[in-house]
Amino acid sequence: MNYKFITEFSNALHTKKISSVELTRYFLDRIKKFDKQLNSFITVCEDEALKEAKKADELLAKGQAHALTGIPIAHKDIFCTQGIKTSCGSKMLDNFISPYDATVVKKFKEAGTVLLGKTNMDEFAMGSSNENSFYGPVKNPWDLSVVPGGSSGGSAAAVAAHLAPAATGTDTGGSIRQPAGLCGITGIKPTYGRVSRYGMIAFASSLDQGGPFARSAADVALLLNAMSGFDEHDSTSVNKVVPDYSSTLDQPLNGLRIGLPKEYFGKGLDPEISKLIHEAVEEFKKLGATIHEINLPNTELSIPAYYVVAPAECSSNLARFDGVRYGYRCDNPKDLEDLYKRSRSEGFGSEVKRRIMIGTYALSAGYYDAYYLKAQKIRCLIRNDFVEAFKKVDIILGPTSPTTAFKIGEKVDDPVSMYLSDIYTIAVNLAGLPGISIPAGFVNKLPVGMQLIANYFEEGRLLNVAHRFQTVTDWHTKIPEGF
Repeated sequence: MNYKFITEFSNALHTKKISSVELTRYFLDRIKKFDKQLNSFITVCEDEALKEAKKADELLAKGQAHALTGIPIAHKDIFCTQGIKTSCGSKMLDNFISPYDATVVKKFKEAGTVLLGKTNMDEFAMGSSNENSFYGPVKNPWDLSVVPGGSSGGSAAAVAAHLAPAATGTDTGGSIRQPAGLCGITGIKPTYGRVSRYGMIAFASSLDQGGPFARSAADVALLLNAMSGFDEHDSTSVNKVVPDYSSTLDQPLNGLRIGLPKEYFGKGLDPEISKLIHEAVEEFKKLGATIHEINLPNTELSIPAYYVVAPAECSSNLARFDGVRYGYRCDNPKDLEDLYKRSRSEGFGSEVKRRIMIGTYALSAGYYDAYYLKAQKIRCLIRNDFVEAFKKVDIILGPTSPTTAFKIGEKVDDPVSMYLSDIYTIAVNLAGLPGISIPAGFVNKLPVGMQLIANYFEEGRLLNVAHRFQTVTDWHTKIPEGF
């Protein structure tokens, strides 16, 4: 099966070189063979997948297929899937079988995709390393001793190891782009409101956004076509026409203005990563782009602002998990208060408890103005930095993460150090902008991600710029040795 990309798989399916059943069995076999090493899946849906593949083959035979018909994919285990466990990587939801499909899941079903299974993740999407899962840490296929990034590390590792040609993820502060960068694949976080959050279990409602992982920008364009669009079930969904992202991939970059924020290339960035990013900039110059230094002066405030806003919203969203309605319930509670306390203390992991406590404190009487309100004001300053920058440039470019993937366990007892790994991604969520991470090389045999940021609803331009870079480089074609 010498195919790497969804575009190749789609062509092979439509020309009858392979069937969806054959393709699905191929990936199910790879999951059986390799996932014991990676722990990237929580649930594998073998029987359901083969049934869906058979239906896809019938559509292909009738000539009623779409571009993604018959393509196997995986969903991050934060998206509700009817009749299949949706755990959010937590003991709290280990027994939860969703009674409905998330809108993203429904849209992919309508496109004819085949669900391979649900991928591992940091509990309730809280983490930067995928070490916070009730089901154990996910390992990076490039080096099994290092993290894949989080919180969508299971999806990123599965795509990087070729256990699935594509997967969904969610991005609250970098949780698509950071694992995409650390695993050497392509991942996009769309503009807030572009992809429905209905059925995507909430962490921080004003920051969460779903998006796809794949090997190339061209593949991601196909996936984003399928999952984008207005949803009346989601009050934050934007009623705006979705363009065909695949149709503009090959547009030339002549005259494109690329901004390099000086704040992204200072202290804390690995010099070898900086060198690779500047080599990528030279490729863009050859493609016709012009380079401009810009300032995003409030960048350093993004992490403290985020770690007030996100925990506050998490505290509110996770209040529903009380041991009464659904999810984990403690044994033999003495009374209602004991039920609440023990169900939550036993059902949630340490990182989730930490963020709930911080968020509850920030929202409490006497502290709301000092913390939450001030963080929201800083959020406006960060957004304004980007508004001013996009008056001068079309795309902002920088590293996705300040280092390559770190060792499993290295930062687990140092939350602040862990939080700093998202220094370049968090501001994008606070501003609600779209961002993409694409492979830009290797340092010590570990992948390096390059982040591109665009103005609101300009995902098409992001994908165009990423695709043009991938036509003159081959970093996105690499597969980890042994996989």
